[in-house]
Amino acid sequence: MRETQAACFHWKGKEGREQEILVVRRQGGCLLRPECHCEDTGKMSWRPTYRSSKFRNVYGKVGNREHCYDGIPITKNVHDNHFCAVNSKFLAVVTESAGGGSFIIIPVSQSGRLDSHYPKVCGHQGNVLDIKWNPFFENIIASCSEDTSVRVWEIPEGGLRRNMTEAVLELYGHSRRVGLIEWHPTSSGILFSAGYDYKILIWNLEIGEPVKMIDCHTDVILSMSFNTDGSLLATSCKDKKLRVIEPRSGRVLQQASCKNHRVNRVVFLGNMKRLLTTGVSRWNTRQIALWDQEDLSMPIVEEDIDGLSGLLFPFYDTDTHMLYLAGKGDGNIRYFEITTEKPYIQYLMEFRSPAPQKGLGVMPKHGLDVAACEVFRFYKLVTLKGLIEPISMIVPRRSDTYQEDIYPMTAGTEPALSASEWLSGIDRDPVLMSLKDGYHRPNQLVFKAPVKEKKSVVVNGIDLLENVPPRTENELLRMFFRQQDELRRLKEELTTKDVRIRQLELELNNLKNVSPTNV
Repeated sequence: MRETQAACFHWKGKEGREQEILVVRRQGGCLLRPECHCEDTGKMSWRPTYRSSKFRNVYGKVGNREHCYDGIPITKNVHDNHFCAVNSKFLAVVTESAGGGSFIIIPVSQSGRLDSHYPKVCGHQGNVLDIKWNPFFENIIASCSEDTSVRVWEIPEGGLRRNMTEAVLELYGHSRRVGLIEWHPTSSGILFSAGYDYKILIWNLEIGEPVKMIDCHTDVILSMSFNTDGSLLATSCKDKKLRVIEPRSGRVLQQASCKNHRVNRVVFLGNMKRLLTTGVSRWNTRQIALWDQEDLSMPIVEEDIDGLSGLLFPFYDTDTHMLYLAGKGDGNIRYFEITTEKPYIQYLMEFRSPAPQKGLGVMPKHGLDVAACEVFRFYKLVTLKGLIEPISMIVPRRSDTYQEDIYPMTAGTEPALSASEWLSGIDRDPVLMSLKDGYHRPNQLVFKAPVKEKKSVVVNGIDLLENVPPRTENELLRMFFRQQDELRRLKEELTTKDVRIRQLELELNNLKNVSPTNV
């Protein structure tokens, strides 16, 4: 019996054009035309095409109730951020608080229900809008607030035992509230902050001062993203423009006016020299677009997602080339695979959940469970329940051995540059590490806050730098009550000293009266 396989059948159509239909082909050629080699020439057939992918069957697994974090007063602020940051040691979540902003720090291993009096980081005088862990110092976290400040905190090993109010660094430079912060991906002491004054400040934490201001935006900055070595910065702005900026000089290298695709969020796609944005089409449907970072004149691909109204947050995994899309207020997470060839964005699957998400934190690669073939992990904020759920994205594999194809060398926790080296113009790729033997490298780095020389500006006998005027009404009230407590303490101390003086005077008089009789 001869071997058979799919082939095509040719005939003349009504208009005289040659048509083809898929039929069975015997070994040696087409049933009716043996000389036909249509399959070899790559013509389109009616056979459905499936692209093989090792991540096609990735599925999301929600942690058990005992692995969730319960009883957390998650903030109800409507600012478009995640309000959550995670590393291999701690989970940080912005919370509701009266009279200022605060967030809590929970050790990742300490799941379950939290005590209502759990200690907080509560030094800000306004609502906290963004928090980010330092990628190289796992005990260092930065926060920004409506009080126009950026603060850097050092969390003790094991977490907080009492409320923390004193920051390692307090950085003032913005004239309005600060909505975004980002750590540099390869340098150990560089922090970026974007404020509602339309400016991006670059902070050198080795000296505790801003070293550069990027002033090319004409409206509020919505998101920031770095390429792999941190030599380029992409921003999306409320002025409907997408920009690629050289951060050290502040020069805009590429700019796109997004009228049909209104950009909300932007993310660099690793070393592909591509950008991906999420936004809204002219028909108010949620949309994603793929761009060439060297030519932003037109997007390479635009793809509609759905007609919902929540903001789409993109998360990109450089190691697996997977893109995750999670909508604010949605319960689902879609994931795609990004390729360098058409169709560029390949839909894989969708994780579904009935509980809406306010924000999502992402665990770094070295904190994942390699033995379970976990390639990504979200921490989902469910505001209505005061709950944080871990969601693991798992590649199903039967073998228990280490899967090298899904765990390539990944960015580690050692900085490639110091702050001064990066500012001098040096660029280096991240220092890579393997996840094969687990992650047990002790961190030898120690974060040292700069010691600033005390300066003074004296006006009418008052040091203006020592006595900083209050910026908000809450700060003014706190200062007033602090001064009242200080006055009360001084009055009590003065009364105590008066009594002591009277006692000493009486003792002195007694001594004077006794001394003549002795003589």
